Amino acid sequence: MKAQYDPSYSHYFSMEPSFNPASVGKENQLNVVGAYALDFAGFEHNPNTFYVGADMPLYFLKNYHGVGASIMNDKIGLFTHQRIAGQYAFRFNLLGGRLAAGVQAGLIMETFDGSKLDVEQSNDPALPSSQVTGNSLDLGFGLYYTHKNWYAGLSAQHLTAPKIDLGETNELKVDATYYLTGGYNIKLSNPFITIPTSTLVRYDGVSWRGDITARVVYKNDKKKLYGGLSYSPTNSVTVLVGGSFHGINLGYSYEVYTSAINPGNGSHGLFVSYQTDINLQKKGRNKHKSVRFL
Repeated sequence: MKAQYDPSYSHYFSMEPSFNPASVGKENQLNVVGAYALDFAGFEHNPNTFYVGADMPLYFLKNYHGVGASIMNDKIGLFTHQRIAGQYAFRFNLLGGRLAAGVQAGLIMETFDGSKLDVEQSNDPALPSSQVTGNSLDLGFGLYYTHKNWYAGLSAQHLTAPKIDLGETNELKVDATYYLTGGYNIKLSNPFITIPTSTLVRYDGVSWRGDITARVVYKNDKKKLYGGLSYSPTNSVTVLVGGSFHGINLGYSYEVYTSAINPGNGSHGLFVSYQTDINLQKKGRNKHKSVRFL
């Protein structure tokens, strides 16, 4: 068996450590994010995904570093994919910007609940008739470059294409997956409004998905609101809205598929995050700050 292991997130631009370990600690903030996605609403056994991650910068040995950790739980039908990972990035100045190289190590865990198979399906001896579990080491690597108004990243997940034994007769292979991301912050004459653009392309050796996103962000003092659209060629169109409320950043998305699927059977996405500034060189009380939309 093979699996497309990594879920897609509409707010990927604020969740880059989920696919690129080099992006951890990219800003001088402790960053905590959470996301929930419910795909193909209204369908039985539809996928639902939960993600929590945190990252922060560090300064030691006269160099800047980043560290992070994440937990993911993705349930698709009778399968449950889980991943626990830690990340580290080394950051240094280059050509007027900052380049980071990052690594990720973690554990992926797989569960198949054969006890819930239909009677006709359970007659197939190739399918387990009870709940079976397995796990494997998982590795990733990434590069991430930031400049004044733009950024770019290249990363790979599941570098060793791990194989997970499920019972005595089944094996699940997780294909290596490659990511290319980038973005540019468009500034307007109105100092309160910017248009951040971003893109993400994912390829696992068999299939690919691309997302192109543009948002209009209004920011005035501590007030911040945004709305935007994301387009995935041959796949979907997504509407995004959100803002900062009492220091908490909230976002919602709805993805409509461009295939024959009814618009009412799209995918819902929820995003929440919180940041607090970290002074890396001076001791003192940290200042709290809402999310910076790049």
